Amino acid sequence: MSTSEKLLDVQHVTVKFHIGGLLGGTFLTAVNDVSFSLESNKPEIFTLAGESGSGKTTLSRVLLRDLEPTAGRVLFEGRDVSTIRKRSEFIEFMKKVQPVFQNPFETFSPLRRVEAYLFDTANNFKMASNDRDAARVVDDALRNVGLSLDEVRQRYPHELSGGQIQRVSVARALISQPRLILADEPVSMVDASLRMEIVNLFRKLRDEKGVSVLYITHDLATAYYISDRIAIMLRGYIVEMGPVEDVLERPAHPYTQLLKESVPEPAPQKRETWARHIELGATEVKEYGRIGCKFAGRCPKVMDICREADPPNVQVGQQMVKCYLYSERGEKAAAEAQP
Repeated sequence: MSTSEKLLDVQHVTVKFHIGGLLGGTFLTAVNDVSFSLESNKPEIFTLAGESGSGKTTLSRVLLRDLEPTAGRVLFEGRDVSTIRKRSEFIEFMKKVQPVFQNPFETFSPLRRVEAYLFDTANNFKMASNDRDAARVVDDALRNVGLSLDEVRQRYPHELSGGQIQRVSVARALISQPRLILADEPVSMVDASLRMEIVNLFRKLRDEKGVSVLYITHDLATAYYISDRIAIMLRGYIVEMGPVEDVLERPAHPYTQLLKESVPEPAPQKRETWARHIELGATEVKEYGRIGCKFAGRCPKVMDICREADPPNVQVGQQMVKCYLYSERGEKAAAEAQP
C-alpha cells in the first residue's frame, strides 16, 4: 500500500523522556519503534490496548500533535504532521482528526452551557455561515449519537448523565466531519451499563459515516467487541498486532497468551459475551529498563537470547509478533539449549 492510500501512517515512532536531575538522570523510552497504518478507503476501528504505563496515551499525544516524537514520523493523508506549522494548517488537521477524551466532565466547564461548546466548534471549523446553519449542524451531530439540540439546550454539564455528556463529546467531535476519531479511554469513566452504549456509537460511525476510530483502552472486553484490528502494547512496544479475532482468540505472544487467561473464552459470532469490564494487570516499572524483551522477567517460555537484545517482528499467520519464539535466531538458540 502506497503512502497516498493510507489515512494514517505511523512510521517507527519513538518517544523518550528524561527523568532525574538536570545534571544526571536517565532516559525512559515510553514509545519504542512503533509502526502501524490505517487505510484511507477502508474505515475501521483500530485498537491500542495496554495497561497503565504501556505507552498508548503517550502515542496518542504524538498523533494529536501534542507531543513531538524523538524519532520516526506520523503521516496523515500522506503529509508528515510535524511539518504543520501555520494556524490554518493546524485547524484543517484538527478538523479531520478529532479527539474524544477519558473524562467528559473535564472537557466542559461546569459554568458554561453545553451547547455553547458545540456552536463554537461549528463556527471555529467554519461548518456554518450563520447561527441558523450552526444550529442545524449541531442538531445533526447530536442526532447521530441519539440526542438532539432541544435535549441539551440551556443545560450545564452537571445536568446531564455521564453517558449523555460522553455522547455530547462524541457529537462535538463529529461536527467537523472528521475522517479519524482518536478515542482515549472513552468508556472508563462511565457506568458499566453505559459502556456498550458508547462503544456501539463508534461502530455506527464506522458503518454509517465512514469514520475510522483509533480506540485506546485497557479494557479487553470492549476492545474485542468493537475492534477490527488490535495492537497489544507492553512497555512502549507493540508486541502483537493483527485482526482482533486472531490476536485475542489465538494469541501468539506469551504476554497476549497470559492476558487471555484472564478473560472468558470468546465466541466468534457472539462478541457480546465479552461485554464486561476486564482490565490488563499491573506489572513492574523496572521492565522499562530491561535489556531485551520487556516481558522476559515473567515469560514462561523465556530463553537466554530474550535477555540479550530486542526481539524481532515476525509475521505469524495474520499477526505481527515481537518474539524470539518465531524467529530463526530464537529457534536456533532453543535447539542449542536442548540437552
